[in-house]
Amino acid sequence: MSSTPVTTQLPVRRRRLHVVQPDEVTGERFSLLGIGVNAMRFEDAVQLLIDAPRQARRLRVHFAAVHTLVEASKDAELRDALAGADVVAPDGMPLVWLGRLKGKRPQRVCGPDTMPAVLDRSRDYGYRHFFYGGTPELASELVESLTLRFPGLEVAGVYSPPFRPLTFDEVDDVARMINDADPDYVWVGLGSPKQDYWLAAFRPLLHAPVLLAVGAAFDFQAGRVKRAPRWAQRLGLEWAFRLAAEPRRLAGRYTLMSLRFLQLLLADAARRRQVTP
Repeated sequence: MSSTPVTTQLPVRRRRLHVVQPDEVTGERFSLLGIGVNAMRFEDAVQLLIDAPRQARRLRVHFAAVHTLVEASKDAELRDALAGADVVAPDGMPLVWLGRLKGKRPQRVCGPDTMPAVLDRSRDYGYRHFFYGGTPELASELVESLTLRFPGLEVAGVYSPPFRPLTFDEVDDVARMINDADPDYVWVGLGSPKQDYWLAAFRPLLHAPVLLAVGAAFDFQAGRVKRAPRWAQRLGLEWAFRLAAEPRRLAGRYTLMSLRFLQLLLADAARRRQVTP
C-alpha cells in the first residue's frame, strides 16, 4: 500500500471513548425524505467538535445537501450510513429553509466552513489532524496551505488512497496507519457518497474521537477552487456561482437534481397526508 508520508509529532495517547446517543449530541432533528438532519447552529456545531476529544466522545459527522438526500433516496447503503451518523449537519440552505418550515432553527453547517473553524480553535488544545483523500499533490497543497494559515497546527498525517475500492488487507493497513498516527480528527475528502460509506465502515476501526466527511473542503482550503462570495452563500446561491463557473458540466446535473428533489418532497408530503387521520 502506497501513501504520502505520515508525520507523527506527539507521543501516542490512550483514550477512553464512549458512543454518544444522538439526543446527547445536538438535541432535536428534523426529518427530510426519511433522513434525520440535526437542527444545529454553526457555533454550537463547532463547539461540539472542539469539546469531543477532551470529553472522550466518539463522533461520526456527515454534511447533507440536496444532492445527499436525492442520492440517499435511491441508495440504501447511503441511507444506512446517514441513519447511523452521530451528526447529519444541514450543509445546504434548502435544508435550512425546510428545517425552519418544520419549526426548527437550524443554521447552515457546511464542511468548508466547519473545517477551518475547528482547525483554528484546535490549536489551543494541541489537537491533531489526519487528512484522508485527494491526490498526493492536493494533499501536499492542502497541508502547506493549512499550516501557513494556522501556525502551530498539528498535522498527524495525510493519505491519498487509490481511486478504487480498498482490498481487505488495505482496509486493515489504513486503519492501522491512522491509529498509529494518533489523530483527534480524521478529515475525509472523497466526495459523497463515497466518503459517507467510508466513515460508516471505518468508525469501528479507528480510535480518533471525530471522523468528518467534508467533501470539497480539501479543494477550497488548498486554494484550488474558489468559493462563492459570502452574500451568495447566505442567500443560498452558491450553486449559481458554481454553475456560472462550469455551465456545460453542471447545468444539466443541477436541473435534474432540483427537479428530482422537488418531486421527492411532493411525494413525501402526499404520503404524509394519506397517513394523517
